Amino acid sequence: MEDRLIVTASPHIRDTATTRGLMGNVLIALVPSIVASALIFGPRALLLVGVTTAACVGFEYLYCLLMHKPNPVGDLSACVTGVILALNMPVNMPLWIAIVGALVAIVLVKQLFGGLGYNFANPALIGRIVLFLGFASRMTAYVYPDMAVDALASATPLNAYVNPYNVSLLDMLLGIHGGMLGETCILAILLGLAYLLFTHTIQITIPASIVGTVFVLTLLATGSPYVALVRCMSGGLLFGAVFMATDYVTSPFTTKGKLFYGIFIGLVTFLIREFGSMNEGMSFAILLGNLMVPWFNAWGHQVALGYKKPKKEKAAKGGEK
Repeated sequence: MEDRLIVTASPHIRDTATTRGLMGNVLIALVPSIVASALIFGPRALLLVGVTTAACVGFEYLYCLLMHKPNPVGDLSACVTGVILALNMPVNMPLWIAIVGALVAIVLVKQLFGGLGYNFANPALIGRIVLFLGFASRMTAYVYPDMAVDALASATPLNAYVNPYNVSLLDMLLGIHGGMLGETCILAILLGLAYLLFTHTIQITIPASIVGTVFVLTLLATGSPYVALVRCMSGGLLFGAVFMATDYVTSPFTTKGKLFYGIFIGLVTFLIREFGSMNEGMSFAILLGNLMVPWFNAWGHQVALGYKKPKKEKAAKGGEK
């Protein structure tokens, strides 16, 4: 009968969002950071972004061709991985090392685990970590802008011997200091965040919980709101919170899970920065958070509509046996 009840599998709520559309929004949100890196560090920043992105697209195309799999290049996910990976490098990174990072991100992390939707961690994140562990001297060989202030002429703001009170918040906002391409200009990151929120590509839950946790813990540790603000604007905290921790595949899908996830990443980042041997701990914190996502989803699961928790049976009265 035509009017009989038809039961189908979830999801039951659909919209017009597509992978290509979402990835396109992320690419648009990354444009301010790309432009800022070119203005701050010079045209070689654009060359690095172009080479890394082309390498990611090329590796994905060749792998799928050799394995006789459908070609997913059109969904733009490889382009997003390439741009984010490039923005996680210093401008003077040798191009062949950038290509190695693209190979790790696309082939080892993404495709060998089944392609988009099956990777256990953000591909660009793992590519960055592998390059940091394998080419540490190259990944920390920062080039400083000519207009950088004297206090930052020999170190990034996260270095232990840089007095945070000598750091200009305006320079931090505009990116006039050394660091990775995409992490220096806070204004560009905030513009990208605003676009992602306006287009409903991401929610504010994860970035706010990460940054808020680091700010509160740093404030408790130092007693200075200024130092806490400088720490939140330093390193890859904001860039990672906006563009890497919010990856659909490797982040929780419930609101409570996102809060657990964000607080966990913020906590681990703070602990590594304050007590570890590295100045920056955001990448490793996000990786640990990615691995914990199944538990965050379980702990933050939503209660079914109309569900009522059964009441506990009252203890038998003394007269009853």
